[in-house]
Amino acid sequence: MQIPHVPVLYDEILNTFKNINNSYIIDCTIGFGGHSFGLLSRNKTINMICNDQDKEALEFSKLRLEQFKSRIIFNQGNFKNLLEDYKQYDIKGILADIGVSSLQLDKTQRGFGFTSEVLDMRMNQNQTLDANIVVNTYSQNDLERIFKDYAQVREYKKVASLIVNNRPFASSKQLADFLLKNMYKKKLHPATLPFQAIRIEVNDELGVLNSLFRSIETLKPRNCLIAIISFHSLEDKIVKKYFKKWTQSCNCPRIVYKCECGNNNALGRILTKKPIIPTTKEIKQNIRSRSSKLRIFKFD
Repeated sequence: MQIPHVPVLYDEILNTFKNINNSYIIDCTIGFGGHSFGLLSRNKTINMICNDQDKEALEFSKLRLEQFKSRIIFNQGNFKNLLEDYKQYDIKGILADIGVSSLQLDKTQRGFGFTSEVLDMRMNQNQTLDANIVVNTYSQNDLERIFKDYAQVREYKKVASLIVNNRPFASSKQLADFLLKNMYKKKLHPATLPFQAIRIEVNDELGVLNSLFRSIETLKPRNCLIAIISFHSLEDKIVKKYFKKWTQSCNCPRIVYKCECGNNNALGRILTKKPIIPTTKEIKQNIRSRSSKLRIFKFD
């Protein structure tokens, strides 16, 4: 079987979970199965719950991880409900490699890339909302909102206006070429950030990430490591927010003069004061890793 890519921060993830034994690790976004393959190969005592909402990715990983099938539970679905569904298992590790996968980026039939002849961008191809609906039917105000909020596009009003006044667009390639022709060109392709915003809107990526953290917070899995790989500042901001919240010992409202909660509400500790980022060597080998950040939290 030809393996199409190497997962980002591979050695760092294996090192994060190296001391987990005789328990379950959840891989929330298995993709091509690279991290899970490494974890299962290195430690013969662990079991894994491998999840992805993308059926194509999950089927690929089932084949790749065939030799470990007795130690894996495969699940297709959105990871926001994953912990609740498997809370009866002894979970000691949770891994989430957030964002679009190489499988989705590289297949022109999926509509994520600038050369794709379709306008789709759905991670779960069973859902109704896709990039075609966003680009060709959203109001100018709604397009401005997603470009501003989900990608911090500096000229968000101009991009939205250009799209509304020149649609319909039939493919991602047509839209990318249009933006390249009509927008100021910097180091980044001018479609990069608008495409990010459209993709986040289609897949509700920030909402799903918040839901994952809320479910972790509800279950408070004991002695569990949480490792999150993010790829842009909006994701990383959510990770930092929850990790910081979980370390706070006092959760009284700010207006309270004296602590009334007992001052013993910290759930654990942050293991990464600064995010772990890829080495120069890794970036040279895999340019897509350049913006990745790994943050780790340990529940008590």
